[in-house]
Amino acid sequence: MLSVLAVTFPFFALVLCGYLAVRRGALPMPAIPGLNGFVLYFALPCLLYRFGASTPIAELLDPSVIGVYLLCALIMVGTTVALTLGGRIDWNNAAFGALTAAFPNTGFMGVPLLVALLGARAAGPVIVTILVDLLVTSSLCIALSRLDGHGAGNARAAAGKALRGVAGNPMPWAIVLGGISSAAGLTLYGPLDKTISLLADSASPVALFTIGAVLARSQMTSTDPTPLIDYVPVAFKKLLLHPVLVLIIGGIAIHLGLPLDPFALTVIVLAAALPSASNVSLLAERFGADNGRIARVILVSTAVSFFTFSAAVALLA
Repeated sequence: MLSVLAVTFPFFALVLCGYLAVRRGALPMPAIPGLNGFVLYFALPCLLYRFGASTPIAELLDPSVIGVYLLCALIMVGTTVALTLGGRIDWNNAAFGALTAAFPNTGFMGVPLLVALLGARAAGPVIVTILVDLLVTSSLCIALSRLDGHGAGNARAAAGKALRGVAGNPMPWAIVLGGISSAAGLTLYGPLDKTISLLADSASPVALFTIGAVLARSQMTSTDPTPLIDYVPVAFKKLLLHPVLVLIIGGIAIHLGLPLDPFALTVIVLAAALPSASNVSLLAERFGADNGRIARVILVSTAVSFFTFSAAVALLA
């Protein structure tokens, strides 16, 4: 367990540093979008490209990993909406609550953390989970969020808008370009490769620091009180039920003879054990959901995951 904490502690410590920097005023809140922009448009795409280019294309297109992870994401979304919809929670808030329960922070946190824990082989399955969550899970939840008196037509329009947003997100394109490079055996010109490597190396520390800064900003700008029952169960569902579900469904898939690599199953179980993705808060704000509730789910899941994720690694890795 101590060896696991030796790896996980620095990652969560950087999140705490970003949180404290904003809470103490060392990092002004207007600077946070700049950090977010650097990670999203420069550092993280370079990291994903580098891992994609060094991962065999068969691992990036593994149908067993896609099927197991996607099925679990759909179950998480469906059950969370069913359990939370009603009373204070309308379709909009139920949908984005479900997204926090099903969408782990694989982009900003999962890729560097799981590669550090399990080695470069972990990159392929993690990248698959990112594509599933960006293309399917987030689009589905955005469509569900539009069902409050708007009808299926508005939901389809929202899903289309979500997919257009994905098309403008550099992360999937970086993965696609990396996969093409892997399939074609391409290598970049030396100075260009070095530039991408420098940006990729900066992705992990800046992304983790930014997560903490975003969480602090969300907490400081949220003034409406939210009952614990509206967000704590969702956070624990993300941290406990999601990885257990992936482990069970993946185990059944292997038992039925599907070609699911046990190592890949371990990777996606640990990906599911990560806290909620911090960018869900931005989506909730854009679509008019209760961002205070969503921010609290993300904050609780991130704080508690230091213990639950470390325990999951100790049990599985």
